[in-house]
Amino acid sequence: MVDLVGSCRAFVSVSETGSFTAGAAVAGIPQPVASRRIAALERRLGERLFDRSTRRARLTPFGREMLPSAKRLVHLADAMEHDAKRAKLRPLLVAVPETCSTRDLAELGAQAREFEVFLEFRPAPPGERAELVRTHEVRAAITAVPAEDAVWTVPLGLAGIGKPRAHTIHLETLRAGRSGSPRRRVWIQPEDDVPHVRDRVLRVRDAVGLQPAQVAVADSLTSAAASVIGSADLLLCSAAQAHELGLQWRPIGEIRLARGFDVMAGLGEDAGHLRTRLWAEVGRCLGATGNEGDR
Repeated sequence: MVDLVGSCRAFVSVSETGSFTAGAAVAGIPQPVASRRIAALERRLGERLFDRSTRRARLTPFGREMLPSAKRLVHLADAMEHDAKRAKLRPLLVAVPETCSTRDLAELGAQAREFEVFLEFRPAPPGERAELVRTHEVRAAITAVPAEDAVWTVPLGLAGIGKPRAHTIHLETLRAGRSGSPRRRVWIQPEDDVPHVRDRVLRVRDAVGLQPAQVAVADSLTSAAASVIGSADLLLCSAAQAHELGLQWRPIGEIRLARGFDVMAGLGEDAGHLRTRLWAEVGRCLGATGNEGDR
């Protein structure tokens, strides 16, 4: 089987230098290889390309006719290789939760480069990340899904400024007027303002008799944390977030909650990079606690 591109490259190089030896050097191959490739091309085309009766490699009339086509083929092959290298370096833009820290994302990006995957990140709230994929503004997104459908899960609990006496915090202990204490609230940050988390908290709120205003959705994690740091309120968050904010974290007594995350991408290959090769590093950014065998 003729290596058509390689043969044409040898043909063009020899024709331009007028020598099989010099042409082979330009093509980056040994002289015998260049001779074999040109001979194979001649057999395929059915005519001689060079007049070998002289010391110089002189084109035959047929060779002169075929040279422009050979040059176009070589040029297209070079352009394709250049485009392939550029495509490998094209960043994979990923929409990620706003809860991911800069350091964790940088470590994820560094690990991805070992697989020749170049990541860039666009933090966005959960309701926007999937839409960014659908509108082709990003190539992939870490999306919020129910924990039972998730690739990564992040357990959630409640955190506050005081060290809790118990190993769990029961929402029923926050009922208004209990022990004469001020009415305490639970703040839900934007990342958890999704039905499979928010609605479950609201159902428990109603079941244990809390006032509607005792569970509130904050405009941002910063504003939620500020409310908690300045009062006896509690923040619904992960243990890692609580540690970062200097808060004391405990699981919720009445319900087990977790964030769930999956990947949405226009191309399966892009999703595969994040789900498989970079599974552990993505999980670290999210604060996930799963086992690799659970994938």
